[in-house]
Amino acid sequence: MNKKLLFIVVFLITAVAITAGIRARSKRPSATQGTSQTTLALSQRATPADRQVIAAEGVIERQPNAPKGYNLLAVAYMQKARETGDFGFTARADAAIERSFEVAPDNYDAIKLHAYLLLSYHRFREALEVAGRAVQINPRDYEAYGALTDAQVELGSYDEAKRSVQTMLDLRPYTASFARASYLRSLYGNREGAIEAMRLAAASASPGDPESIAWCSVHLGDELMNAGKLREAEHEYDRALFSFPDFHLALAAKARARVAAGDNDGAIEFYKRAVERVPLPDTVIALGDLYSKLGRAEDAKLQYDLVAFIERNSAASGTYSRQLALFWADHDMKLDEALAIAQRERSVRQDIFTCDTLAWVLFKNDRLDEAKKAIEEALRLGTRDARLFYHAGMIYDRLGDKRTATKYLNLTFKVNPTFDLLQADKAKRALEAIMAAPTNNLDPHKS
Repeated sequence: MNKKLLFIVVFLITAVAITAGIRARSKRPSATQGTSQTTLALSQRATPADRQVIAAEGVIERQPNAPKGYNLLAVAYMQKARETGDFGFTARADAAIERSFEVAPDNYDAIKLHAYLLLSYHRFREALEVAGRAVQINPRDYEAYGALTDAQVELGSYDEAKRSVQTMLDLRPYTASFARASYLRSLYGNREGAIEAMRLAAASASPGDPESIAWCSVHLGDELMNAGKLREAEHEYDRALFSFPDFHLALAAKARARVAAGDNDGAIEFYKRAVERVPLPDTVIALGDLYSKLGRAEDAKLQYDLVAFIERNSAASGTYSRQLALFWADHDMKLDEALAIAQRERSVRQDIFTCDTLAWVLFKNDRLDEAKKAIEEALRLGTRDARLFYHAGMIYDRLGDKRTATKYLNLTFKVNPTFDLLQADKAKRALEAIMAAPTNNLDPHKS
C-alpha cells in the first residue's frame, strides 16, 4: 500500500449507513468489546462512527435475526478503523458481516461490505471477485463500483479501473468517486486533473463526517506538494488537523511539510505524535530516517526495530510486507528476504508500486537486467512520482545509461526534492557524480 492508502478503503461506503437511516439514539445501548458505548454517546469527543455503532446496536436489539443491524454495525466499525487506524475495529466489522451472513446468507449489503473488508486485508483477488458479484447483482449501485475500482487498481488493472470509476462518477459524482478519479489521474501523470478532482472530493464531503474532510485535505495537500505548491499543501494539512484533530495521516503529512520547510525539530514532533496515534510503517520509517539524518543513531534504531515488530505483530500481519521490503532495500538490510517478499507480491499483483518495489530490490541484489524490466513496468502509466524516478535513475546509472539516468534523477528533484530524507541525498550525490564525469559517459547507447 502506498502513502495515499491507495484508497482501498477510501470511504468504506459510509453512505450505506446514511441510506439505511442511521440515527443516534438516546436509549442505553449494549456494551461492545472494551468500550462503553454509553460513555461514547455522552462524550463530547464521540465521533460519527461512535454514534453509528450505538445506532446499529439499537437496530440489532430490535431485530436480532435480521441482517440490517449487523451490516450497519460493520459499516460503523469500518469507519472507526479509518478514524483511528486500529485494525481491531476491522476485525469487529468482520465479525458483524459474518453474523449478517448467518442470519441472511445472500443479503446484498453484506456481499458489498465483504468486498471492502477483503480490500482492507489486502486480499485483492478475492475482493475483485466479490465486488464483481455485487456489481452483477446491482449494476446501479455506485458503492459497489468503488470496491471494484479499488481492487482493480491494487492489482494493476488500470484500464478496467478507469471504466469502473467513470461508471461510479456517472451514477453519483460525490466524495468517494471524485477521490478515486483523482487518484487515477495522478497515476496517469495528470497532476492538475488530480488536484481538481480532489478539490471536488473535499468540497462534497459531508460536514458531519470530519474524518472524510480531513482525509481529502491530506491527499489534496499531497498532490499540491508534488506540484511544488508547498505553502498550499501545508495549508491543507492544517485544515485537516482543524477538521479532525490528531488525525494520524494529517500529523504525518504536516511532518513532511515541516521537513520540506527545513524545520526538522517541528517535523520530529509531528512524526512522534503520528506514531503515538497510529504506528504505520511509513511514518515510523520517516521518523527513523530523520533521526538518522540528524546523527541520532540510537533513536533511529529504535524506530527501525519497530518497523519489523509492526509487520510481525499487527492485527493485519502481512499487510505491510511491501513497505518492509522497500525499507530493507533502502537501508541495505536483509536483501534476500526483501527480494522474496517483493517477488511474492509481484506474483499476485501487477500494480506499478509493486513493480517499483521489485525493481528496487532487484537493483540492490545486483540483478540489473531484471531491475530494468521491472522499473519500465513501474513507469508504464507516466506517473509523476519522485520515488519512481529516483529508482529509475539509479538503475539506469548502474547500467551505464547516464543520459537516461540524468533525466530521471532531474525529474526526481523537479517533482519532490524532499521525497525521502536519506534517499534524496543519495539521488543528489548520484546526479552530481554523473555531471562531473566526462561527457562521453553520457552515451545513451552504452549499457
